[in-house]
Amino acid sequence: MIGIPVLAVLALAGYRATQLAVWDSILDPVRDRVIDWQTSQPESSVRAAITTLITCVYCTGWWLSGAILLTYLLATGTWDRAPLVIHGVEWFAVAGGAVLLNRWDDSRKAGA
Repeated sequence: MIGIPVLAVLALAGYRATQLAVWDSILDPVRDRVIDWQTSQPESSVRAAITTLITCVYCTGWWLSGAILLTYLLATGTWDRAPLVIHGVEWFAVAGGAVLLNRWDDSRKAGA
């Protein structure tokens, strides 16, 4: 099982990746193209789901946290050292930490 310091670093990475994917201007052209693609056929549930996935902080954060955790586990060779259910709990921990950081960041913007 991953220790608290590593989980904290992974949560920070998940937070930053989520901010990059959902808010940072460097990815505005990609998001704009996907949104335009969805608005050209608004009745398409697949297009709506994809648009929601890339514009929702929680949806994007969940999947990016999982990708970051998986990358860490594979890069360190620790994937096979714990049962799959433990990695699932670690995924919840990393994603939860990233969401808390996103909520904290959002509350700072609202107060300013």
